[in-house]
Amino acid sequence: MVAAGNGLFFPIIGFASCVAFIYMSFGGLNVSYPKEPEMGFVTRNGTHFMLDGKALYVNGWNSYWLMDHAVHDYSRARVGAMLQAGAKMGLTVCRTWAFNDGGYNSLQISPGQFDERVFKALDHVIVEARKNGVRLLLSLVNNLQAYGGKTQYVNWAWEEGIGISSSNDSFFFDPSIHKYFKHYVKTVLTRKNTITGVEYRNDPTIFAWELINEPRCMSDPSGDTLQDWIDEMSAFVKSIDKKHLVTVGLEGFYGPKSPKRLTVNPEMWASALGSDFIRNSNNDNIDFASVHIYPDHWFHDLEFEDDLKFVTKWMLSHIEDGDKELNKPVFFTEYGLSNLIKGFEPSLRDKLYKTILDIVYKSAKRKRSGAGALIWQLFVEGMEEYNDDFGIVPWERTSTYKLLTEQSCRLGRIS
Repeated sequence: MVAAGNGLFFPIIGFASCVAFIYMSFGGLNVSYPKEPEMGFVTRNGTHFMLDGKALYVNGWNSYWLMDHAVHDYSRARVGAMLQAGAKMGLTVCRTWAFNDGGYNSLQISPGQFDERVFKALDHVIVEARKNGVRLLLSLVNNLQAYGGKTQYVNWAWEEGIGISSSNDSFFFDPSIHKYFKHYVKTVLTRKNTITGVEYRNDPTIFAWELINEPRCMSDPSGDTLQDWIDEMSAFVKSIDKKHLVTVGLEGFYGPKSPKRLTVNPEMWASALGSDFIRNSNNDNIDFASVHIYPDHWFHDLEFEDDLKFVTKWMLSHIEDGDKELNKPVFFTEYGLSNLIKGFEPSLRDKLYKTILDIVYKSAKRKRSGAGALIWQLFVEGMEEYNDDFGIVPWERTSTYKLLTEQSCRLGRIS
C-alpha cells in the first residue's frame, strides 16, 4: 500500500509544481488584473521569437470562433471563459479568425462594407486576450469556403461584373479582387479599438498576422501565382504595420521543385497544390514559417504508429529547413487527430500530442527553429454544435489537460 501510494504521490507533486510555475509566471490562476498587464511586441531574431530580450517558445491553441461568439450577448461570455482557461494552462498564443466575409455575422458584408457590430466583437476579443495575458495570431482570409473565404471574394467580383474568372483561384490573380482584399487588410490593421482606443497595428496583444489559412492554388501547380500573391500582400501588410510579425498560413507541403517533395510530403498530390513551403516562406516580409499536422487526413491507409513516424519526420524536416534554409522560426500552427478515424480512442490523441509537444520541446532546448505549436482546437462546455471532429474541451480529459499544461511549464523554464 505504501509503495502504491508513493507511486501516485510523486506525479501529483510534479504536476502541482508545474501549476505553481504557471501561477508565478503568468500572474496567478485567477487571471484577474486591476489594470491591463504590460505587454511588449513579439519580434524575431533569426530562428527565434523574442520577447523582452529573451527567446519565446509558444504553447497555444486554436479557437477560430472567438469573434463570431463575441457578437451576441448570449454567447459572449464563452470568449472570456476560453481565454481565461487557456491562460490557466499556461497557453500564451491563440490563433483565431479576424475575418467573416458575407453570410451570417459577417465582418465584411460586401467589398469595403463592414458591420460595426461585428468589428466591436473583434475589439472585445482583443481586450479579453489582453486581460488574460494571451496573444492572438489573427488570420485575414480563408482558402476554404467556411466564413466566406476566397470564394466569397470571387463571387463578389463576378456579381459586380468585373471578375476575370469564376475560378476560386482568381482570388490570387484578379486585380479587382486584390483591391478588395487590400482594402479589407488596411481597414483591419488601422482599426481603432472602440474599447481601448488603440489601433490594431499598434497593439502588442496581436502576436502576428496570418495572410491566409491553408492557401492552395491548384490551377497553377508551378506555384508562381501563389508566390506572386504572397510577395504582394506581405509587402502591403508591412507597408502599413511594421510592428507585427507576418506569416503566410501554409500547411507545409513541399512544391514541385523541392527535392523533399518525394521523401517528406505525405503523397504525390501534395506537391501539386500550388504551394511550396521553402519558396513561400523565403521572403523578407515573411517573419516565420507555418506548418500544419494532420496525418490522418493526409493518409487513409496507414496504421496509427506509422502516422506517428510520419509526424516525426515531417516536423524534423521543417525544423531543419528553418535552421538551414530559412533562418526563421518554424511554428506548427495547427495539429490534431480526428475522432472519425477507424478505432479512435482519446488515448490516441494523447500519443500524437505528446509526440508533437516533445519534438517542439527538444527543439527549444537545443535552441533550434521549432518555435511552438497550436492545438486544433479548444472549446468550452456547451458548444458541441460548433465542434468538428477535432475539437476538445481540455479539462474534460485529465491526461490531455496535463500534457498541455506541462508543456507550458517546460517551455516556460527554457524561456
